[in-house]
Amino acid sequence: MQRIVVIGAGAMGCLFAAKLALAGHRVTVADVDQARMDAIAAQGIALSLDDGDFAARVGACPIAAVDGPVDLLVLFTKGMHSAAAIASAAHLVDTGCTVLTLQNGLGNTDAIATVFPRERIVWGVTDFPADLHGANAVSSHGQGHVWLAGLIPAADARARHVADILDGAGLNARFAPEVEAMVWDKVAFNSALNALCTLGQVPVGRLDSAPIRRIVGTIMDEIAAIARAEGIAFDRTRTMAKVDFALANHTGHKPSMLQDRLAGRRTEVESINGAVLAVAARHGLAAPTLELVTDLVRLGEPA
Repeated sequence: MQRIVVIGAGAMGCLFAAKLALAGHRVTVADVDQARMDAIAAQGIALSLDDGDFAARVGACPIAAVDGPVDLLVLFTKGMHSAAAIASAAHLVDTGCTVLTLQNGLGNTDAIATVFPRERIVWGVTDFPADLHGANAVSSHGQGHVWLAGLIPAADARARHVADILDGAGLNARFAPEVEAMVWDKVAFNSALNALCTLGQVPVGRLDSAPIRRIVGTIMDEIAAIARAEGIAFDRTRTMAKVDFALANHTGHKPSMLQDRLAGRRTEVESINGAVLAVAARHGLAAPTLELVTDLVRLGEPA
């Protein structure tokens, strides 16, 4: 049994916390939303999957109240909150814990590395869908995967161990040395699908039309050029295969960007789309379709 702390009790944080708790690990979630913490502490997390409904007993408290020992710290906050969230966990550095980020966007590992040593940081991507319902219920329908590796080679042994933990909890995880390219795959995927779902206020399946696929393809072409300028081995075919997978398997899913928009919250458009555009600007590259879609999402951000 591992002692696992998940920072960020949104849809993905609750999904992973619940699955890990149901696998027998001691799991605590930490979030700044006190009402959510109270609900999880009192009732646990209600998890709805394709194979049934489950109740996971999970601890909940402010991160400042968590003390050692901790084996695994999982960061699942929005990208714009990464720096503040990891700084709030600085008191756990001396526990020797591994830190895992599967967050959307770019720059999360840089924030973590200001507090925790790089040889203890594991990063990766997941394509599990997750939708939050109320304070302490989450659903995930359709297949998903996790790919991860050490941020530097010295962290790869920790990454393999984390992959085993997640895989044992039914999270279909594997060690993937090519994870940096896969992070860019996910950023490209989210820059297109999350933004378009948010603009149309529709679930993923509604994007499966020839006109929208053309827009997605153009965005992928633009991001492929940006990634390659950055030295990333971006595989457009692989990324489009993930788009096809989502359109076929996650038809009813509302991406987190859309969930935030519908709830009146600020979205992750800057840490996803905006971060890619910043890289493009650094290389003097134009990305007109990505920029247009990004600016339209920005138009609807809370003042």
